[in-house]
Amino acid sequence: MARVRLALLRDVSIFTRSPHSPLMELPYKVTRLPNGANVATVQMPHMRSVSVGVWTGVGGRHEHEKETGVSHFLEHLLFKGTKRRNAKQITAAVEGVGGYLNAFTTEDHTCYYAKAGAPHFARLCDVLGDMYRDSTFPAAEIEREREVIREEIMMYRDQPAQHVQELLTATLWKKHPLGRPLTGTVETVSHLKRPRITAFHREHYCGANTVVTVAGRFSHDEVLAEVSPWLSRLPRGRRPRFVRSPRVPGRPSVSLHTHDTEQMHLAMGFHAWGRSDERRFALKLLSVILGENMSSRLFQKLRERLGYCYSVTSGMVTLEDTGALHIAAGLDPAKLERAVRLIMRELDALSSRGPTRAELKMAQDYTIGQTLMGLESTSNQIMWMGESLLGFGKVLCPAEIERSILAVTPADVQSVARACVQRGRLGIAVVGPLKDAEKIKSWL
Repeated sequence: MARVRLALLRDVSIFTRSPHSPLMELPYKVTRLPNGANVATVQMPHMRSVSVGVWTGVGGRHEHEKETGVSHFLEHLLFKGTKRRNAKQITAAVEGVGGYLNAFTTEDHTCYYAKAGAPHFARLCDVLGDMYRDSTFPAAEIEREREVIREEIMMYRDQPAQHVQELLTATLWKKHPLGRPLTGTVETVSHLKRPRITAFHREHYCGANTVVTVAGRFSHDEVLAEVSPWLSRLPRGRRPRFVRSPRVPGRPSVSLHTHDTEQMHLAMGFHAWGRSDERRFALKLLSVILGENMSSRLFQKLRERLGYCYSVTSGMVTLEDTGALHIAAGLDPAKLERAVRLIMRELDALSSRGPTRAELKMAQDYTIGQTLMGLESTSNQIMWMGESLLGFGKVLCPAEIERSILAVTPADVQSVARACVQRGRLGIAVVGPLKDAEKIKSWL
C-alpha cells in the first residue's frame, strides 16, 4: 500500500552497551507469548509520537506459482473491513486523530503499521489488532480490490524505472518464487478466489509467525497489557517453509523489454549472500562506495564528470539464503554502452585494488550516521525491531552493527568485490528502445 497468562511470558532484554558509540543506548525488550508471538518495544520517553507495527513472516517467496500475489492481495484486504469496522472506519480511526496507517509486502514478510500522537496509542493497537485478527474479507470488496490491484500492476508496468527492477529480479532468480512479482500478475490475481485467500490468512497469520513492535514513550508492560488480549488469541501455527535459492547460474543473464521511452533504464545485479553471512558488512560498504550517495564513485563519474544520467544508485538485498548487489541508472540510449562499460570498469577496479582507506572511512561514517539518524524516528525503530526479529530471531544491537561496520578493512571490501562482482553472477535488465539483448552481453 504496500494473550495468555502473564506469568508464563518469557522476557528477553537486549541493550546497546557502547558508551563511546554514537549510536543511542536504548533498551530493546522482547516478550514471547506461549503461542509463539513476539512483542518487541523500545521506550523513547522524549518522543511525542508512537509507532506500532504488526508483522507476519510471510511474503512472496512463500507462495505457490498459481497463487503469486496472494500475500500482497491479502495486505490490501485487511483494510477492507472487520467485524467492528468497515473500510472507511478503519482509516478514519487513525487519520481522524492526525495519524497514518499503511502496509507493505516483501519477499519474506508483510507489515501493517501506524503512527500517531502518543495519546492515541491504544487506538492504534486496537485498529491494527482488529485488522490483523478479525478481518471479514467481504466478497464485494475482494472483487473491487482485484480491479485495484490489476491497475496497480499496470501502473508499475508503465513506470520504466519500476519495471526494470522487476525485470532484474526475474533475471536473477529465473523460475523461482523470488523472481516473481510481489503484486502478482494480471492472470494470477484474476484467478485468486476468496477461499484460497482466507485459507492463506488462517495458515500464516498465526502466533508463531507474528511480531508486534512498538516505539514511543510507553513501557514494555504497558504495551503488553494493550496487545496481549487479542494477540494471545491467535492460534500457535508455525513459520512457513520456502524453496531455497537456486545455484548461481555461472554465466551472465540479460533481459530486455523493448519499449519506446525517452530514456534507457538499466538495472544490474550480482548474486550475493544471505543475511547471516558476515561478508554482508563489507558488501554494504562496497555498495555505499559505488552509488548510495552523491559522493560515490558512480555518481561522481557518470553524473558529475560525464553527465550521462540524472540518477545512478546502488543497493543490496539480503534474504535468508541469498542476496544481491544491484545498480540502476536512467540515461540517454546513445550512452548505454559507455555507461555499462564504465560501471564494469569501476567494479573491476574495486576487485583488483579495493578502496582507499579514506574512501572506506567515509563510507563507514556515512553508514553509521544514516543508522543514527534513522533510529531517532519511532517509525524506523519499529522497522528495525520487526525485521530483526523475523530475520534473526532477536533484535539486533545497533552498537554491535556499528562495530562490525568499523571492523571492515579495505582488503575485506576488495575480497567481497572479487567474490561477488563476477560475470557469472551477473544479471542485467534493460527497458527502452533497444532491440538486441546479445549486444549487451558483448559489452561485458
